[in-house]
Amino acid sequence: MRIQRRHLLRLAGLGAAVAVTRRLATAQAWPTRPIRWIVGFPPGGSTDVVVRIMGAYLSERLGQPVVVENRPGAATNLAVQAVTSAPPDGHTLLLALVTNAINATLYETLPFNFLADLAPVGGFVELPLVLVVNPSLPAQTVTEFVAFAKAHPDRISLASFGTGTVSHLAGELFKTTTGARTVHVPYRGGAPLMTDLLAGQVQAGIDALPNVLPHVQSGAVRALGILSNARSAALPEVPTIGETVPGYEVSTWSGIVVPMGTPDNVIDRLNRELNAGLADAAVTRRFAELGAVPIPSSPAAFGALFTRETQKWAKVIRSSGIRPE
Repeated sequence: MRIQRRHLLRLAGLGAAVAVTRRLATAQAWPTRPIRWIVGFPPGGSTDVVVRIMGAYLSERLGQPVVVENRPGAATNLAVQAVTSAPPDGHTLLLALVTNAINATLYETLPFNFLADLAPVGGFVELPLVLVVNPSLPAQTVTEFVAFAKAHPDRISLASFGTGTVSHLAGELFKTTTGARTVHVPYRGGAPLMTDLLAGQVQAGIDALPNVLPHVQSGAVRALGILSNARSAALPEVPTIGETVPGYEVSTWSGIVVPMGTPDNVIDRLNRELNAGLADAAVTRRFAELGAVPIPSSPAAFGALFTRETQKWAKVIRSSGIRPE
């Protein structure tokens, strides 16, 4: 019995040593084949475009193709599940978003635990949200918008690009912070939202900067405020909402995560190359044209951001009673 037990212990120790050796070999040789970067949105949108710009940069730096794989569906949950089930060898990346922090509370059951099943690599970009109105609405500023909404409760239709999205929750947070009473009108994406806002079917909307920018520049819609904590270089004359509503801030951040168990050396290398890309003049120039703001960070800082945002949106979801469609 003692001999057999010793033999089993030796085998177990050998197995652990082999596993560690394999992980070290993976870290040293990485990458050894094309890298998949999974995105939970269809191709062609602003998020997809910025990912492909960075993917091309990383391909050159890493010496292997970085292939963008679009897996839309279930509010990005299908993409997350695909990455959580992938081998932790650094060859599968996920574009993590504020959407994932929202989904942690919005969906009662998910086949994964984002914080436990995925490891942070670093921040990527923010595509700021903008509060825009049809020119027929008399409000010229956020202060006037709030005053009009209070004087005419439930008269302003405030559109979002979907129930349970950051656009929707940003509107709910705006209502609770300011006391403005508006009616939520959900759309399936930013394109139909802008179509109806331009036509005057809804009076106001919260959409991503790349979607509203050409319409603001043409005067077809009026931008009242940027939801981020800093003004946008693309619309420098438009104030942040926080400048008139203290404490209000909504960030549409994104970043990269990998399956938990990915070697630290791989994560560190990927973080360095990602941050180098976010500092590259050619890359940042193309991002600026889309209204995207680089948000480089360490793995630890990005993980802390995800935790904070999960807690923030959990409060909004629970107080407003929002349920997924």
